[in-house]
Amino acid sequence: MAAKPDDAAAHNNYGNALNDLKRFADALDSYGRALRIKPDYAEVYYNRGNALRELRRFEDALESYARALQIKPNYAEAHCNRGLTLQALRRFEDALESYARALQIKPDYAEAYNNQGNTLRDLERFEDALVSFARALQIRPDLAEVYNNRGNVLQELERFDDALDSYERALQIKPDYAEAYYNRGNAERGLGRLDAALDSYTRALQIRPDQAEVHYHRGNVLQELERFDAALASYGRALQIKPDYAEAYNNRGNTLRKLERFEDALGNYGRALHIKPDYAEAYNNRGNVLRDLRRFEDALHSYACALRIKPDFAEVYSNRGATLQALQRFEEALDSFTAAVQVRPDFVEAYCNRGNALQELERFEDALDSFTRALEISPDCAWLLGMWLHAKMRLCDWSDIEARISELAAKIQQGRKATPPFPVLALLDCLSLQRRAAQTWVSDAHAASQLLPPLSKLRRHERIRVGYYSADYHCHATTYLMAGLFEAHDKRRFELLAFSYGPDERDDMRTRLVPEFARFLDVRTKSDAEIARISRELEIDIAVDLKGFTRNSRSGIFFCRAAPIQVSYLGYPGTTGAPYIDYLIADQTLIPQQCCRQYSEHIVYLPHSYQVNDRKRRIADKEFARAELGLPSTGFIFCCFNQHYKITPQTFDGWMRILRQVKGSVLWLLEDNETAANNLRREAQARDVDVRRLIFARRVPLPEHLARHRAADLFLDTLPCNAHTAASDALWAGLPVLTNRGESFAARVAASLLEAVGLPELVTTTQQQYEATAIKLAGNPRRLMQLKNRLHARRLTTPLFETGQFTRHLEDAYTQMYERYQASLSPDHIYVAP
Repeated sequence: MAAKPDDAAAHNNYGNALNDLKRFADALDSYGRALRIKPDYAEVYYNRGNALRELRRFEDALESYARALQIKPNYAEAHCNRGLTLQALRRFEDALESYARALQIKPDYAEAYNNQGNTLRDLERFEDALVSFARALQIRPDLAEVYNNRGNVLQELERFDDALDSYERALQIKPDYAEAYYNRGNAERGLGRLDAALDSYTRALQIRPDQAEVHYHRGNVLQELERFDAALASYGRALQIKPDYAEAYNNRGNTLRKLERFEDALGNYGRALHIKPDYAEAYNNRGNVLRDLRRFEDALHSYACALRIKPDFAEVYSNRGATLQALQRFEEALDSFTAAVQVRPDFVEAYCNRGNALQELERFEDALDSFTRALEISPDCAWLLGMWLHAKMRLCDWSDIEARISELAAKIQQGRKATPPFPVLALLDCLSLQRRAAQTWVSDAHAASQLLPPLSKLRRHERIRVGYYSADYHCHATTYLMAGLFEAHDKRRFELLAFSYGPDERDDMRTRLVPEFARFLDVRTKSDAEIARISRELEIDIAVDLKGFTRNSRSGIFFCRAAPIQVSYLGYPGTTGAPYIDYLIADQTLIPQQCCRQYSEHIVYLPHSYQVNDRKRRIADKEFARAELGLPSTGFIFCCFNQHYKITPQTFDGWMRILRQVKGSVLWLLEDNETAANNLRREAQARDVDVRRLIFARRVPLPEHLARHRAADLFLDTLPCNAHTAASDALWAGLPVLTNRGESFAARVAASLLEAVGLPELVTTTQQQYEATAIKLAGNPRRLMQLKNRLHARRLTTPLFETGQFTRHLEDAYTQMYERYQASLSPDHIYVAP
């Protein structure tokens, strides 16, 4: 019913009723009628101010409150709501003055204390805000809003348990208080109680389904719980309610990225940036997806946009550094990571990335310092302990090493994200731990990825199509071994395709290899899913991963199923723990049949050694004099040209005992870095061995390196990670290798090589036998010469260096795999007859 035409009070009351119905514009019209009848009606000006404030016409609202206060200076409610309006205009100090005036007039005004507390919170005067809320509650213990607001301040102080208590009090007073449920959810999320937070958000939405912010935060919790489809639905609901919700588009993009739906993610970041062009976080996230898609230059542009908006954005510097590192612009990457930790000194991920960049630059000490700093900040940071231990091993820094390796073993056993798989090979000779570490890595790397559609059954091809996937189609240890295989393959029966995702070095090895493939594809700029899709389009029958978990590997290609048959070979000496790798190429020495259960793959047993060798490897004609190499003119020369991370304290203890027993002998090692050399000298001195008996060889071109092996007498192997290419280098050059066989694949490679080259007596099974054999051979020149002569005579006739024969055996394995597939049989262990 409309108000009487000449009754100001009636118009005022009618306006209030319209206000309650949220018909604020109609309410203003009613208040206008009241004021035309009674221009000095303070309550109407006050109510008119409230309607204007709801319409966000804040300056008009202030004017209306001012008119009310001119008429009625002690109008506490007008002072209070004037303060609310000033707060909305972020004029916080003016708002506090208004609340103070209201409280002078009306000291028991609980609502004014509540509003004052909210403004103090805006000013980050959190303790003062709590005092204000406490005063409000002393006056009105039944004000649910005050308990809710008090909880919000306690959250700001990260007193989450106290905040929860406050929200519970609010809900006891007002059980249908949707905002309190929402805030309770935020506090529970702050405590890591994600399921409880999800329940609170759901309760809030049952009361008020149209709260976009609650749907958004519910989506965030679902994302953290890795319930990605549900998270997408929650963000979608938020966007239906609030189509211009930039944050919801951004976080929806993050969820799509976790699902590896990269193009969809880019679309969502684009929508967020269209709504909010200065949204630095969306530019950062967009850059991350562009990096995933290997669109590195576009990613750098996106990061640059983020930094123009927010120059102190530490995460962007770190992500920019990771992109520059992928482009092998390591100095620039280092600058970016350094900027990240300068902005945020506790940024663990940036310290880890910085350590990786420093290792690429061969600044190994600085790299270890960076990893150490990260470990100090976050001892349980994912993958960090293994990375740190590997960095220490590269420097032969063995301080506290045994205790930390034991810690690593315990964490791997517990299924924790303690290490990438690769460092474990040189730290722990334990098949079960190596498999557990690999499985933990694989399950995390692909936790949310969505596979390409299932593969359709491929038709039988006239030639079996074998794809070799590697980053190393250039002068590299793996390719030195593989080159002869590519040349020896029977091109009438096998069609070879190379998928190269490493640098295009255009060196002699690259030139040699490219003609051996029916197609040589440079896929550096393609994402893992794109490479898998190309492989499918080319109908690859057998995809061979030559990298595993070594540097620059791309296991995501095989997770996406590049081919119906997927094989791990040569690059990674151990199980991948990956359900998407069907076969692992090995031999009976590497993997005794009773150990098969420790490998996730089906084993292909080649009849001799698993390792292919290229019998065209050139050895320089140069004859090196000992003095030229820094070696003594007399005395026995033990050598080990393994990388330093393979030298454990136990191996070194044994070497030093050997040197002490063999008078005048020396140990000849590679000089990988000066710090490691100095640390090894210090360790030798601690074991009563003259540091001059350790001699370090500088790096030289491979033909010369092979030739200088002739100056040594015996190669001493390492455990738990043997010499692999280094062992075959020594044997090819005519230098006997002494090994101690362990349990794992990596610890049995040298034994496999020695069996295949006809020197099984150089395979020992205990540390005592290993040391005794070395000492005995050093004291028996005749016996050592017999071994060298046998090696020289048989080098080109034993299976190890018979590239053609090896290739036929591998082709037999490929054929058996292929025929099983064509017969619709599941993969199984394969035994290739000699």
